[in-house]
Parts: sequence; C-alpha cells; structure tokens
Amino acid sequence: MKEKDFNTIDEYIANQDKMFQKRLHELKQIILEVSPLQIQEKISYRIPTFWRNGNIIHFAQHAKHIGLYPGPEAIKVYKEKLVNYKTSKGTIQIPNHHPLDKSLIQELVRFNIERLENKVLSRQDEHTTK
Repeated sequence: MKEKDFNTIDEYIANQDKMFQKRLHELKQIILEVSPLQIQEKISYRIPTFWRNGNIIHFAQHAKHIGLYPGPEAIKVYKEKLVNYKTSKGTIQIPNHHPLDKSLIQELVRFNIERLENKVLSRQDEHTTK
C-alpha cells in the first residue's frame, strides 16, 4: 500500500490510528513547549519534522512504538539516558505502552536547537573573519 503524503503534522496525526492520536498530540506539545516561536513544523520524509536552522527532531508512529529521530549526535550525547530504549544511529524507539519522558524529549530538542544555532554562528564567524 502506498503511503499517504501529508501537508501538516496535525494531518499526519489525524490519519493515524485513533488509539495513538492523543499520544502523538502530547508528543507534539512536549516538543513545542521548548521553543514554540522558534520551531517550524513541517513534513519531511513523509513524517512530522520540527525544523530551525536544520532538522531538530522527527517522529513517526509505528505499530509497536513511536520512532523519535533526533539524529546521531543527540543519541551519542544522551546515550546513558537512553539505556531503557532501543536505539540505533539516529533513532529512539519509544514502545507504545511506555509513557513519554517529557524532560528527556525536551533535552533532546534543546540540544539540537543549540547545536544547530552554534553551527549557524560558526558559519557566520567564518564569513566575518575572511
């Protein structure tokens, strides 16, 4: 079956199984609470994406878990806090029966906002010192 293309995160959530929708809305709010004015919502790779100076975090609902995609740098830095989750290079699997860890998710988001902001600032420094 061909995956449906979505235009917004809310549309993505509305098209998920009803038993997951409340949890996905909760995840969206957890992410936006970090910096709602600075984060752009969009769909990238057909999944919800939060962006500012680059991809901050993606998520996707799967049959048995939510895939949270903060990128490989965040996984390395927060490795010890992620021992209770299945992870891979840039992915965290949050089982559907586990509560969302608000503080951990927000730490990951803050980390990526800061990391991407530092990237922008270092590029600006490179241009001003040339």
